[in-house]
Amino acid sequence: MNFDPAIAAQQALQRAQADGELGHFEEEITETEETFSSDAGSEAKQAYERLQEIGEQLPDALGFQEFLIYITWQQVTEETISRHFKKGLHLCNQFLKRFGKTLEGSVILNQILDIRESFQGGLGVEESLIPEFDEDAFAGGD
Repeated sequence: MNFDPAIAAQQALQRAQADGELGHFEEEITETEETFSSDAGSEAKQAYERLQEIGEQLPDALGFQEFLIYITWQQVTEETISRHFKKGLHLCNQFLKRFGKTLEGSVILNQILDIRESFQGGLGVEESLIPEFDEDAFAGGD
């Protein structure tokens, strides 16, 4: 990856706030994200899980869904287990299905494709699970 997921997460969350994506969850998300970012151990893990639960209720919040992908990578670095890699890959695939075509050629899309590749690598997956979202598909493909 050629970017810092922690910085990308903060930028994505700021965009989600600015775009009004968070609705009535905004205050809870802000507080929970502060716990996730500043604590370690069980409190951070609980904050991460709560943010993921909120994400299930905001499936069309592009910036927030992007944020969830990046913080999942942070979870991978904190606790390198297959569950986090699988969650990250799942989030990336959902994101690409929902937003991929509208983000064609964007930095965001390239970052999601890069981090998706890292999640796949952590699981030992060498081939694309969604070939239409490979980078060459956006450059003209086959």
